[in-house]
Amino acid sequence: MQVFVTGATGWIGRAVVADLLAQGHRVLGLSRAAEKGQALAAMGAEVLHGTLEDLDALQEAARQADAVAHIGFNHDFTRYAENAAQDQRVIGALGAALRGTDKPLVVTGTLSALKVHGRAATEADLPVADPALPRRSEIAARALQDVRVACIRLPHSVHGVGETHGFVPMLIDLARRSGVSAYIGEGANRWPAVHVSDAARLYRLALEGGARQPACHAAGEAGVAFRQIAEAIGRKLGLPVAPREAAHFGFLAGFAAEDMVAEAAATREALGWAPGGPGLLADIAHPGYYAGA
Repeated sequence: MQVFVTGATGWIGRAVVADLLAQGHRVLGLSRAAEKGQALAAMGAEVLHGTLEDLDALQEAARQADAVAHIGFNHDFTRYAENAAQDQRVIGALGAALRGTDKPLVVTGTLSALKVHGRAATEADLPVADPALPRRSEIAARALQDVRVACIRLPHSVHGVGETHGFVPMLIDLARRSGVSAYIGEGANRWPAVHVSDAARLYRLALEGGARQPACHAAGEAGVAFRQIAEAIGRKLGLPVAPREAAHFGFLAGFAAEDMVAEAAATREALGWAPGGPGLLADIAHPGYYAGA
């Protein structure tokens, strides 16, 4: 199977490309930087040099492929609304290219788009258009007509040794700068999490399955208490662990306070997904986990 992957040089994208290639698939990966494109080629993938703004090129690559995984997203939170709008344009363009072809399109969403309280979120729950969360990837995907599409709902942490740009590295950086590894209130709010290798395998299984499971939960762990995350960071850095007001976290405040538990039973059953990577707390304790953070 020839798979076109956006975001192929990113943290999750590289893992997805590696997993696809290891299973005998061919990959065309989007890369905006020549150096990263060279690294992608060294893995054995073909490279499409361009950006998410090049909609015509994205559509042509999608038409030539047997399947498409849209993982690319600009995580510059100072331009979050603009980047979310760009994401919706890309999904619309890819969908238009695949309309009526029966080729699977797998897009990337977030568990944060589910506003579920008092119980674990399931694959049957639908995303909510929350003004505080402008990213609406799954909503855009569900609006596509005559396209076989599925959404991988990623948790707050897609972790692994070498991660440098996710929420946990941001918390590590904040702890270093402020001198305290903090949590809000009692820190009982929970974050779902998944190891990057398990997330990559889920993308592949969704593509190989023809995107027949419309929503997939990449929740290797249903929920890890935020205070435990803060304590693990504090131990690693030798810093005190203490509660702080939400303002301490800056633009991360909403995420730091969010309480989410997510089941993945339907995903496991439908796709045979069996996550086996290290847990989040074990990763944070790894000596090399935040070497680049």
